[in-house]
Amino acid sequence: MPFSYKLLVLDDDTLVTSSLKSLFSIEGFEDAVFFNDAKTALEYLKRNKREVIISDFMMEEMNGIEFLSEAKKLYPNSSMILLTGYADKENAIKAINEVGLYKYIEKPWDNDELIINIKNAYERAHLIDTLEERNKELKNYSVHLEELVREKTSNLTEINEQLSAVINNCADGIMIVSKSGKVINVNPALESMFGLSEEIIINKHVEELFNSREVDFKEVLNSEKEKLLREIDVINSVNGNNIPVEISSAYIPPRKENEEGKFVFVIRDVNIQKEMERLREDFIAALTHDLRTPSVAAIQTLEYFLNGKLGSLTDKQSLLLETMKKSNEDMLGLVNTLLEVYKYEAGKLRLVKTKFMLEKLIDECIEQVSSIAQAKNQKIEKTYINTDSSEILADRNELRRVIINLLGNAIKYTQEGGLIEIKYEADKRDVRFSVKDNGEGIYKKDIPKLFKRFSQGTQEKRSISTGLGLYLSKQIIDAHKGKIWLESDKGKGSEFFFLLPDAVLTKEKDEVWTA
Repeated sequence: MPFSYKLLVLDDDTLVTSSLKSLFSIEGFEDAVFFNDAKTALEYLKRNKREVIISDFMMEEMNGIEFLSEAKKLYPNSSMILLTGYADKENAIKAINEVGLYKYIEKPWDNDELIINIKNAYERAHLIDTLEERNKELKNYSVHLEELVREKTSNLTEINEQLSAVINNCADGIMIVSKSGKVINVNPALESMFGLSEEIIINKHVEELFNSREVDFKEVLNSEKEKLLREIDVINSVNGNNIPVEISSAYIPPRKENEEGKFVFVIRDVNIQKEMERLREDFIAALTHDLRTPSVAAIQTLEYFLNGKLGSLTDKQSLLLETMKKSNEDMLGLVNTLLEVYKYEAGKLRLVKTKFMLEKLIDECIEQVSSIAQAKNQKIEKTYINTDSSEILADRNELRRVIINLLGNAIKYTQEGGLIEIKYEADKRDVRFSVKDNGEGIYKKDIPKLFKRFSQGTQEKRSISTGLGLYLSKQIIDAHKGKIWLESDKGKGSEFFFLLPDAVLTKEKDEVWTA
């Protein structure tokens, strides 16, 4: 296999150059040039690079050390080999040290050894050239890298300054929180909102800083989903003001394997929005209150007609007036419900708790709706557990409203000829009540919507109701420090529950209590 080694051989003895030419041809060194005088060889080198340059030591015009020294100036990385006799060995060693020759070979040489030395000399020259190229590339890369780093650093500094300006001048409070719930960083707006300095807020747990009955911060910190948290308050430590806020929570994944994830909380003061809502609710309350008087007057007037006090009526007239009366009664019921909702939301309705038997109240409610159930050929079954002598302390009228509402829903959504099951259990100090129907049920994803204001059924089917009944029921049960919920699934019916904790009357409790 031919070698692409670029060789130059100088020897004033034509017999030597001829011998080497034959040897190199046999060994496959195709790119080799031979010269018998130093000047011609140097002229050639000025125009052509050779990786390996071989020169005899003793020559008339210029000795080998002088020639190789000149060649070294032209090509510092090329490998220089000096051919010398035994008597010149000392000068050859000196030249290696002073000039930087690669090697000297004594005459007469061994051909195999010569070929090996030439190959090693070429590898050396090639390696030096390669390293030099890589060093140049590395130097250029280093220069470009420094420029790139300076550019990126400048960009990052500019972005960081802009981001800092946004955060520091943002009207909303911003808080960085660790996965464990510890505060890591805050902005000036948050300090102003809390009335506390950054040093005091840092390392506090978020649960220490916010007041909320409905938000579980542990659940928020264990989830990596974005969340919007409402019904949260902040107490300003300087003026003692209670500030309602909303929190937008977003998860920041860790950048390193052993690093902990973080959360960014954006806290917005919604006091103005709350005030606007209150003004709107006050307007609705005033409007609905004013609607009660004409509604009651219309109902009473229609009753006069229907009772015959203003003269006899035909059947068609009676039917028409009865329809008008029913419409006015429905409107009055809606007005009263709106007023009740407003009172609960505004905190203006105080519970009047009395001692009574819940079992008797349930029986009264069943009797009140029985005619509606009978019209649909529905059956109502009741089960009472541990209630024989159990009196409870609660607001009787408000609980009546809840039970009637749940029974009405069950009758409404149970098919004709269906079954409605009522269960009441007094478990030590707690009261548990449920109404179960065998209607169509609803999807589990729609359950949380039912207890919201103006909720009207599921996504598949809208109800014609106002959507206030279950919302008001929840307000009443919440006011009793209780819990109301629904268990249902599509095609499996629905079962509404409410639980009143510590409601069973004991000797220590008064018979009447207001809250």
